[in-house]
Amino acid sequence: MDLAGNHAAIRLPEGSWWDWDVVAWDCGRLTLAAGHDLAYHHGLELVFHAPLFVGCPSAFHDPAFRAPSPDEFTRLTRRLGCEPAVVVAFEADAGGQEPVSCLIAAERLDIVRETVLRYWRADAGPDQRYAPWVRPPGPAVGPAATA
Repeated sequence: MDLAGNHAAIRLPEGSWWDWDVVAWDCGRLTLAAGHDLAYHHGLELVFHAPLFVGCPSAFHDPAFRAPSPDEFTRLTRRLGCEPAVVVAFEADAGGQEPVSCLIAAERLDIVRETVLRYWRADAGPDQRYAPWVRPPGPAVGPAATA
């Protein structure tokens, strides 16, 4: 979408999405996770496919999503040499004296609402999945296991 199409602020599904962090980031995907408390699980993910530009902290709170300003969009387009399909802008509490302005550009955005466990549970339900770093308990592997 270009400026004439006015990149709109994203609309999140109903829920308590106060606590946010980066769950995964590689050359093809950036995933932000949200919930009311990320200690045990999260219930929302923003999955940015083919991220072109990412300007946000790795963890933040209470984001206020908005449409990117015309100036932000113009500067981003100049930097990238093209008009990105998705541009998400927001202000968030990153722990400092004032909110931080964030901007993410990508080829596509998927909003996924699903319970994602951040710890191992043998009795996880079929409507739950595990965060990428969660592994079932088992014998330790590596140098520390032999010490």
